[in-house]
Amino acid sequence: MNIAVVVRQVPDLIETLEIDASGTALDWDAASFIVNECDDHALEQALLLKEAGDGSATVVALDAGDVDNTLYAAAAKGADRVLKISLDDGAPPAPQAAAAMFAAAIQPLQADLVLVGVQAHNELDGVMAPLLAAALARPYVGVIRGVKAGPDAGTVVACKEFPGAVMAQMKVKLPAVLGILGSDQPPRYVPVSRIRAAMKATQFEEPAVAVAAVEPLVKVRKLSPPVSGTRAEMISGSETEVAARIAAILAEKGLLK
Repeated sequence: MNIAVVVRQVPDLIETLEIDASGTALDWDAASFIVNECDDHALEQALLLKEAGDGSATVVALDAGDVDNTLYAAAAKGADRVLKISLDDGAPPAPQAAAAMFAAAIQPLQADLVLVGVQAHNELDGVMAPLLAAALARPYVGVIRGVKAGPDAGTVVACKEFPGAVMAQMKVKLPAVLGILGSDQPPRYVPVSRIRAAMKATQFEEPAVAVAAVEPLVKVRKLSPPVSGTRAEMISGSETEVAARIAAILAEKGLLK
């Protein structure tokens, strides 16, 4: 099975996000980046499918954020090929443009199965996966937790999650695009020594992909930091004084009579 995996960089929410001078976008130069969690699960699922039978796994990523380290880690985990799509300014493009670029890089691979994280915290309503499926003109199933080879040739069995934690098994005819929420097992740990070895041995392929000119689905007029709310009151004093203050607060809120 020939599998292609989309891996994206997203801003690290542990760090403070800054707004650029335009006031309509994040300052990407000031942001720290990590691999998108769902894409990390998509990669793990691809490797599990590869290890369960004959096949290959190709990772495709945009040259944004700290992508090189992520791609070397993917190679150390077992990815067979690594494709890195160059960007003019290094800023992640809008989802529609990114989907078109990913599709242009994936189409020549003739992949049987394309795996992509079903969501990312820097996009609206998880639009990347279905947009990619539409750009590739392939059927799409999303919110997948686990994929195995199907009972018939050219099929896989995908475990789809519905609201209320209801799970269903679906037999999907290939080629197809799956939006991965979680893999059959957590993403594997790869030692630093193997990543360093991959840095010496791995050659990134850089397909010639033009940045797609698309009209954004949503136009951002202004970004601003969230307004700080009322701070919590830190109660100090003896046990009796603290208990009395808690009782007084509850009484003020009408919870004690």
